[in-house]
Amino acid sequence: MKLYLRNGFLEKADPLVMGILNVTPDSFSDAGRFFEPAAALAHAHAMAEAGADIIDVGGESTRPGAAPIGLDEEIDRVLPMIARIKEETGVLVSIDTNKEEVARLAVDEGGADIVNDISAFRFSERMATVVAELNVPVVLMHILGTPETMQRDPSYADVLAEVSDYFQERIDYALGRGVKKEKIILDPGIGFGKRLEDNITIIRNLKRFAGFDLPLLVGLSRKSFLGLLGGEKAPEKREAETIAANLVAARNGAAILRVHDVAATVKALKVWRRLAE
Repeated sequence: MKLYLRNGFLEKADPLVMGILNVTPDSFSDAGRFFEPAAALAHAHAMAEAGADIIDVGGESTRPGAAPIGLDEEIDRVLPMIARIKEETGVLVSIDTNKEEVARLAVDEGGADIVNDISAFRFSERMATVVAELNVPVVLMHILGTPETMQRDPSYADVLAEVSDYFQERIDYALGRGVKKEKIILDPGIGFGKRLEDNITIIRNLKRFAGFDLPLLVGLSRKSFLGLLGGEKAPEKREAETIAANLVAARNGAAILRVHDVAATVKALKVWRRLAE
């Protein structure tokens, strides 16, 4: 895949590995393990050394049922961390936010390279314009409602068609506000307003979205549907299930894998590539 950055691009045959860094006290998976700056920075270094292509920094939990936090609190959590990661590792950094002010500061002051917006520009009135001005790649994700409401009885008549329609509408919206098409990355939002059968259908049919001719990001790491499939109740123990699902996603066209377990994912992709040649 080719990822077009603010200046230049990153090209790689295998899917890019995006390591997750939640600097929150209430993440569904790591339960605040990296809320303290020292622990977060150490984890960022570990992911970089393990082969992460991107580190995704988020200061607001988007787990099912999560309520939003204030602007200043989110800025305080993410901005110093992004600057330190860029300075000390040189790895690409994405800012996981749906707030335009956070995105601008993260890029202009922190040095972030990518904006990862779970709302696909729906939660912040000027986010699309800001991203266009920043000229950075942006992840546009499908979600039903908000993190607080998304798992309250989600349903679809045809999940693939409805996600595709959503993507087209959000792409058109972005282009209409100056975002360059080559800077758009699509994320079908595994677990974000989806039932078990919806998640399975999407992963099996990722090639359905190939017609957009845009990179596809898949974030399924440790999610609850894997617990339903494999029987593991503790999210942090779902590494094997995550790797299995990510290899299926890679086979079906995922260009970026957003994961907690970077080292294991990098190794799995290396073996997968050799065997798939």
